[in-house]
Amino acid sequence: MSAAKPSATIRYTLMRLSIFVGCLAVVAVAVTYGVLPSGLGGSNIMWIVLLALLLSAPLSYVLLRKQRDEMSAQIAPKIDRAKARLAANQGQEDGVAP
Repeated sequence: MSAAKPSATIRYTLMRLSIFVGCLAVVAVAVTYGVLPSGLGGSNIMWIVLLALLLSAPLSYVLLRKQRDEMSAQIAPKIDRAKARLAANQGQEDGVAP
C-alpha cells in the first residue's frame, strides 16, 4: 500500500510553521538569558514573536525553495483553469443584448 502524497501547500505551510516555532524557541531562550534585549514593559511576548518572525522569514525563503516551487507547480494549473472559466463567462456576458 502506498500512502497518498500530502498537498504541497499543506507540506509547505507545516514546514514554514515548524521553522517559525523553532525560531520562536531560540529567540525566547536568547531573550530569557539576556543574549537579545527584552521588550519594554509588558511587550516582551510581542517582542519575541516579532523577532522570531523576522528571523524565520529569510530562513524559510532560503530553506523552503524546493517546497515553494512544488506548491507553485501544483497551484498554477488550477489558476489557469479558473482564468479560462472567467474569460469564458465574460465572453458570454458580452454577447447578451440589454
